[in-house]
Amino acid sequence: MTRRFLFVLGSSRSDGNTELLARRAAEQLPADIEQQWIDLATHRLPDFEDLRHDSDHLRPTEGNVALLLDATLAATDIVIASPLYWYSVSAHVKRYLDYWSGWLRTPGLDFKATLAGRTLWGVTALAHEETEVADPLIGTLNHSAAYMGMRFGGVLLGNGSKPGDVLKDTEALARAKTFFAQEAPLARFPYEAQ
Repeated sequence: MTRRFLFVLGSSRSDGNTELLARRAAEQLPADIEQQWIDLATHRLPDFEDLRHDSDHLRPTEGNVALLLDATLAATDIVIASPLYWYSVSAHVKRYLDYWSGWLRTPGLDFKATLAGRTLWGVTALAHEETEVADPLIGTLNHSAAYMGMRFGGVLLGNGSKPGDVLKDTEALARAKTFFAQEAPLARFPYEAQ
């Protein structure tokens, strides 16, 4: 399968530090790798309703939910670009991941089997110098990938608060140059043997 990257932008601000860092990393991808960028602030999802025990699930055929579902299924690599909001992913990203729960139960999708073996990546900008504060965000993405049987390429961390600050983080920009070139291991929960 030809590699196809889906970049899911989770910031409430366009052209923010996280998006800038993600775009720097994406510039390093070979030209023949397709990229799709979806900004969750402009392609809003309705609040997720957990109907797994009391409803039939139908595949969405229109609107932003259908757009994101189709893009997710078509991607070999999904990049969650979320700023660090209260030490985890943004509300936009959390809502998108919540929809995965419904898609798992949608007849005919085989959502989990389709995503198994594909790769989940993360990009985030944070205002702290101490990167450990991003551990909950990293854990959310790693555990989501582990549950789905996906590979996890890790999270590209950059520092920045004011717009454009991340472009001064020379270490993050250097990591961005090779971030997507690394081999992503199969995601594991912490309790699983490595």
